[in-house]
Amino acid sequence: MALAADDLHLWRVSLDIPVATAGRLPQVLSSDEKSRAAAFHFDIDRNRFVVARGCLRIILGLYLKTDPAEIRFIYAAHGKPSIVSPLTPALDFNVAHSGGLLLCAITNGCEVGVDLEAIRADFPADQIAARFFSASEVARLRSLPVSEQITGFFNCWTRKEAFLKAKGTGLSLTLDQFDVTLAPDEPAVLLRTEWDSHEANRWVFKSIDLGADFAAALAFEGHDRTLHYWDLEESRIAYLLAR
Repeated sequence: MALAADDLHLWRVSLDIPVATAGRLPQVLSSDEKSRAAAFHFDIDRNRFVVARGCLRIILGLYLKTDPAEIRFIYAAHGKPSIVSPLTPALDFNVAHSGGLLLCAITNGCEVGVDLEAIRADFPADQIAARFFSASEVARLRSLPVSEQITGFFNCWTRKEAFLKAKGTGLSLTLDQFDVTLAPDEPAVLLRTEWDSHEANRWVFKSIDLGADFAAALAFEGHDRTLHYWDLEESRIAYLLAR
């Protein structure tokens, strides 16, 4: 795969693939990843973890032109992964999965974060927003028509999580320390941060349309980039594993 300097590639992967293919993915996992998979109590969670990690390795292997099993990860203080590879020091990536779907963002030379959430109509959005969002975000959420509030909540949540994942700060920054847009008809934007009046100008946000069942967002540092969308289909996973 070729990645131009101003490109950002977003991969979509279904985690619920046929057993015949999913059962071959452990061959590309590290011993640590296999141990983590074995710790899951439910089969569906274990299988989705294996597919998520295996497909992440396959995707990265396409860019690194290497065997997915040979890729090694290191983790920053708050858990953000990066690749141990002196050949591609500027390759940046982030991954998210929810409800049987995975998104993987790949770019070059900037921090990037992606978040994805399956939308639940019965989710206690108002209670969670009051606990975690800023006062102005809670007010804007409550001002929306009731029919739009669930979508508004998940828009807000995924944009915030994508930003925190891009920065790699973990819980050292709380969700109420910065504001994002959330209304269904608004573009994704970082509005302000408490710690730096210029921070919002340094980031680009993108809302990702995955249909009515999901909310998803990208956050990346610097100028706008050209987005390219890719699907890693089960047939291609099987082909790449067989090579």
